[in-house]
Amino acid sequence: MMLSKFLDPKNDLAFKRIFGTERNKDILIHFLNDIFARTTNPIEDVTFLKTSQNPEIAALRNTIVDVMCRDTKGRKLIIEMQVGREPGFAKRAQYYAARAYIDQRDQGVDFKDLDEIIFLGITSFALFPQKTAYLSYHQMLDIETHERDLKDFSYAFLELPKFKKKIKQLTTVTEKWAYFFKNAKKTSEQELESIIGSDQIIQKAFDELNRYSWTVEELRYYDSVDMKQSADKAILEGAYEEGEAAGERKKAYEIARQLLDVLDLETIAKKTGLSLEELSKLR
Repeated sequence: MMLSKFLDPKNDLAFKRIFGTERNKDILIHFLNDIFARTTNPIEDVTFLKTSQNPEIAALRNTIVDVMCRDTKGRKLIIEMQVGREPGFAKRAQYYAARAYIDQRDQGVDFKDLDEIIFLGITSFALFPQKTAYLSYHQMLDIETHERDLKDFSYAFLELPKFKKKIKQLTTVTEKWAYFFKNAKKTSEQELESIIGSDQIIQKAFDELNRYSWTVEELRYYDSVDMKQSADKAILEGAYEEGEAAGERKKAYEIARQLLDVLDLETIAKKTGLSLEELSKLR
């Protein structure tokens, strides 16, 4: 198997190298402005912030995000790459945003001066299975008038499994970014020109993934991060599948209880997949 020229941008180390370093600040700004073009005024410049959100109680585990920065308008932006399926990721996104908002008060900012929080989550799993769009935006709106009176929280989620386009179908920069995250590792040198076109920033992002520009030590660290992420993903996926299985069995028990008075055990067993012994205990 031929070694791919490009590394995986979903790898934690590679992701932070591309989007969380001063030298590549232009990549981050380009990316954010493209993703939030529909919902947010342009970002002109950013200042990187520490990614550890200190808890009020020392015993609590610190909250770590991938990239956090503030733009010249004072808006705080949080960017999180999530590889393993995590059922609670949407809640974690809201927690991170709320924590960042509250931290401003800890720094002595008056309520009237609290700045806007913008969260972007990139996931390697379908976060909202009921939605077909690979990119979704979420804000608080008046349910009657759809006016946005509470303006300080915005969320966007880029769900990579929902993005299905091939190279020849890429027409927007957003689609190119989605393809970059999902397929960069599988991209050949011959395909690169068709993807980037005249976009020098996306070219720069690919250049950062060129394994031959990384030192041996950096590649070793990349591999160790990759192995850890794979292990964490396997654990999360296993927990998710166990949770789904437990949910299905719970549903089967509920159906069985409703049928006990109207059907024989053999028929209920066929309908629910439960054993006769389990049904006997229910009765």
